[in-house]
Amino acid sequence: MPLEGFRPTIWSRQLIVDTDKAMVFGNIANRNFEGEISGAGSVVKINEIGDITINDYTEDGSITVQTLTDAQKELRINQNKYFAFAVDDVAKAQSNVEVMQAATLKAGHARANNIDSYIAYRYVEAGVHDTSTLGTDVTTHQDVYAASGGNDGIIGVIANMEIALNGADVPNSGRWIAWPSWGGGYLKYAGLVDNLAGAAKPQVLPNGNVGPGYIGNVAGFDHYVSNNVYNNGTAYAVMFGTYDAIAYAGQIMSIEAMRRENYFQDMVRGLFVYGAKVVRPDNLGVAYLDPVGLSS
Repeated sequence: MPLEGFRPTIWSRQLIVDTDKAMVFGNIANRNFEGEISGAGSVVKINEIGDITINDYTEDGSITVQTLTDAQKELRINQNKYFAFAVDDVAKAQSNVEVMQAATLKAGHARANNIDSYIAYRYVEAGVHDTSTLGTDVTTHQDVYAASGGNDGIIGVIANMEIALNGADVPNSGRWIAWPSWGGGYLKYAGLVDNLAGAAKPQVLPNGNVGPGYIGNVAGFDHYVSNNVYNNGTAYAVMFGTYDAIAYAGQIMSIEAMRRENYFQDMVRGLFVYGAKVVRPDNLGVAYLDPVGLSS
């Protein structure tokens, strides 16, 4: 008999919970479209209203009525992933650890890491459909942390990010920055965020999830730390923007347990799909930074 107490719905629910607890980028993204996934290869339609035209008005003159246009975008569910593992009957009998709980936790963290890495790579889409300075490299010639002490270095970086967003008319509310681990360390070392206070004050995201990796709000930005920030070999692609810049949707398609043929083992396997897209490139920027100094 497969793992005692196995229930696909319970497994799926726990796997989702464990994944959400571990994701940073997956929870920063807009996840309002997850209910529209029907399976691998799905295309989720994201409706938007096109630009509104402002016209000159002449007294007693007629007006031109604009017909609203649809600026629909597509979120493709093009990532198909699975996991499969086996538990030996002897190991299971000798183990005092709750196999199901431990396995879902491991699977959830592995799934979260896979999804977050994919979303973090969406930095290549930042600003690609926009001619403003947002989406280009944010350049600064300051040290990450000023050699003479103080926090001018890291503050200078944040200021450049703010300037880039302001120059692109991005709303002031709902801004975030996702740092590599060293970025969070500099913020704490500079006294800009407090480790204990950040841990004690988890942020509730627009999708209702508590923000994993959240360390505090500085200069109008929610700051997060993730080990999945993309490193191209010379610098880290540090993304910053608003919560509606990236769309993400994912779903567990199947999860099942069975006896493994020719082995005294129970096998558990799961299939999940997801997709992510920068739907507001004008609201997403990227800075290419390294932990030694910040340069163009």
